[in-house]
Amino acid sequence: MPITAEEREQVAAELKRFAHDLNLNDQQKEKLHSALVGARENIAEYVQKNPGTTRADIIGKVKEHRAELRQRVVNFLTPDQLTKWDAEVAKAKEFLGHKMEA
Repeated sequence: MPITAEEREQVAAELKRFAHDLNLNDQQKEKLHSALVGARENIAEYVQKNPGTTRADIIGKVKEHRAELRQRVVNFLTPDQLTKWDAEVAKAKEFLGHKMEA
């Protein structure tokens, strides 16, 4: 279930591009980093508690918590940044090859 080195590089490149496009200030960078680390830790905990977890299971969990993550970023992104965030989230779904409902 782990992602390949190539997939990891693609994700890292997209995140760098995305972060640049958002033009975050230092405080926003810290808050976004914290939100993403927290989300990643939640996924890691779920996988640890459920050893037979599939990629589809993880996608389901991400979908369940998508609104929660968005609410966290609403608290510190500007309206323009939030518009870009929403557009990039939609692109990321396609980029990762998973068409998830909004």
